[in-house]
Amino acid sequence: MNKTIRRASVFALLLVFALLVRATWVQFYDGRALADDKDNRRKAIETYSQPLGNIVVGGSAVTGSAQTTGGDLKYKRTYKKGELYAAVTGYSSQVYGATQLEGVYQDLLDGTDSRLKNPLDTITGKRAAPGDVITTIDPDVQKAAYDALGGKKGAAVAIDPATGRILAVVSTPSYDPGVLSTGDRSAWKRLTDDPDKPMTNRALRQPLPPGSTFKLVVAAAALEDGLYSSVDVRTDSPDPYHLPGTTRELSNENPSAPCENATIRTALQYSCNNVFAKMAVDLGQDKVRAMAERFGFDDRSQDVPVRAYTSVYPKDMDKAQTALTGIGQFDVTATPLQMAMVSAAIAHGGELVRPHMVSRTTDGDGDVLENFDDHPGSKRIVSSSTATQLRSAMRTVVEQGTGTNARLSGVTVGGKTGTAQHGENNSQVPYAWFTSYGTSDSTGRQVAVAVVVEQSDAARSEVSGNGLAAPVAKAVMRAALKN
Repeated sequence: MNKTIRRASVFALLLVFALLVRATWVQFYDGRALADDKDNRRKAIETYSQPLGNIVVGGSAVTGSAQTTGGDLKYKRTYKKGELYAAVTGYSSQVYGATQLEGVYQDLLDGTDSRLKNPLDTITGKRAAPGDVITTIDPDVQKAAYDALGGKKGAAVAIDPATGRILAVVSTPSYDPGVLSTGDRSAWKRLTDDPDKPMTNRALRQPLPPGSTFKLVVAAAALEDGLYSSVDVRTDSPDPYHLPGTTRELSNENPSAPCENATIRTALQYSCNNVFAKMAVDLGQDKVRAMAERFGFDDRSQDVPVRAYTSVYPKDMDKAQTALTGIGQFDVTATPLQMAMVSAAIAHGGELVRPHMVSRTTDGDGDVLENFDDHPGSKRIVSSSTATQLRSAMRTVVEQGTGTNARLSGVTVGGKTGTAQHGENNSQVPYAWFTSYGTSDSTGRQVAVAVVVEQSDAARSEVSGNGLAAPVAKAVMRAALKN
């Protein structure tokens, strides 16, 4: 063969090979990228070409699908009692995507999850019938929390300590996810421009200074470390407490409270800042952090299964800053979920069962794909002895101390109030916290609750964990324990 012809043939073959490689690349790589592109309208058309699966609360679907009357999308997402369940469901929008459980289980709900396909569907590429998400949310507990928060800006979380089932996740002010289903731009602008940020899930994704509720973590660290042998041993705590290395003295909200050298029980009862500030310094930041992390702080992968924002115990502090962390200030932050986990572990004998708000997922025929109730997982946080002592001290808080508004007939209640400073030099309205557990005297059932009120109509002088947050916790415990 002529040398020139041979070279031309090889070159032509290389061109053909290059075209085949390029065609394969476009079909299998670029094609997938284009299919997954958020701006690809065909993906939305496919997603909403049939009804979506549902999110179920208390045996009833709180989501649905309705046929549209125009446009290229056949169905749109609908919501029942949308504002009540927004912090659980999130939204599924033709334009703005999906959040919360709608986002976590998007493939299951739209039928593209590979587990839904039978062998024939896999071969033909046919879209399977969508699955459902069965939640652990108790509708009565959810409504009680939502109603009790009312017009306040805040959040509440309730957990069954024995099972880890999350019974309520409420964030207020809320919004109706249904207004975003079809991509209403005016609704999106109104919600995103609202200074109260109704689409922020305050229960799971807005950590704030926990204030004096964090004293439970410090007390747990002191008991586990052996710094104090019981909650009834007097501490070494001058009142006021001089912050190390500064000219500042840390006083208590109630100047007449018996806080000097108070026991842990009395210090929790009267919420003595001097006791827990010095306790944190005596323990050292590393020991306090270790205990906080056992409860769940600094966990960047806290999924319930919605990813919760990380609650933080800071590092690299001086002694004065460490002292302030002892009262839940400086750079300590926590979500209501995190503080509910603290109470849940104490209520359950020192063992924390992994919190989760999805019971199981099912396929289009109702068959279970995953059951999260069977093996939620658990870990020991503190000894049973420490947990028993802390429960006893928390009962004193409610029965004789700063948490009396959480008292509930027929229920043994233990709790801890918190009023966290907000703004430079506490210039803004403080955050009101309350975390608690309740045990039914008749059935032995338990619930752990955490509530934060960021803002309310109350005068600044009336803002307190007992005044604003404890009544919400009481309503939640009553609904959970049916008392």
